Amino acid sequence: MTETPRAVGFIGLGNMGGPMAANLVAAGHAVTGFDLSPEANDAARAAGVPIAGSAAEAVASAEYVITMLPAGRHVLGAYQGEDGLLAAAPAGTLFIDCSTIDVADARTAAAAAQAAGHRAIDAPVSGGVAGASAGTLTFMVGGSEEDIEAAEPLLTVMGRKTVHCGGPGAGQAAKLCNNMILGISMIAVSEAFVLGEALGLSNQALFDVSSTATGQCWALTTNCPVPGPVPASPANRDYQAGFAAALMAKDLGLAADAVTSNGVQATLGLAAADIYRQLADGELAGQDFSTVINRIRGNSGAGAADA
Repeated sequence: MTETPRAVGFIGLGNMGGPMAANLVAAGHAVTGFDLSPEANDAARAAGVPIAGSAAEAVASAEYVITMLPAGRHVLGAYQGEDGLLAAAPAGTLFIDCSTIDVADARTAAAAAQAAGHRAIDAPVSGGVAGASAGTLTFMVGGSEEDIEAAEPLLTVMGRKTVHCGGPGAGQAAKLCNNMILGISMIAVSEAFVLGEALGLSNQALFDVSSTATGQCWALTTNCPVPGPVPASPANRDYQAGFAAALMAKDLGLAADAVTSNGVQATLGLAAADIYRQLADGELAGQDFSTVINRIRGNSGAGAADA
């Protein structure tokens, strides 16, 4: 139990938000949650999270408001309006947005919160559903030192590392750059496994070499796209999503927009965004993002000419 319980309104109780809220409850914080999905509310309630009748009700007595929502438009929509979170929360509430959204939207959200008499930080996460459940997320945070320090009692329950990346929007900038690296890495690892298979190399042999050589990376050693070498990877569960391909497509789309608007030459980043966009438009969208290996297999061999 925490020594100083905090009153927390938690909006967005999906695959990530639900376990994060449950961890706060387990640590002794006074959490009230809400999600538009009845199923998400039911799952969170079963995990011990009290559920309010509305988002406004969930934050009415909050010292902190945490949001974990799909996109910038959802964050801004939840914040604003007569019945929005900014109007419903007590003055001086610290808003912590853990969604992954556009940098410009994050800055707009922070400015709106401050204009309404609140404090705000953007704190997107890395670590996936497993990290959310285990409380081992990494938070990439944008905002003032004072506000990040105030959020620390909650962040340390939900994660094991917090990195102050700069002012408002900087946490989102770091998240987009990180996920561009991750998306490219997963494609590279998947292509290598498919090539190894074509050359008669076993997946285990390639893993044993690359996991201890210069090809080592998280996409290989933790989220390995082939079954066997890493028992905990989604590939061993028919690619049941830890981090869905559609979500990777969303994040890479945001990164691609940032690349284009800032005039950055990012050939691989744009290519990865296109590959995951196509994946998200198909039947594999709900699978873990490591399922990109199945797209590569499908376009290889006899189908390579049509890739």
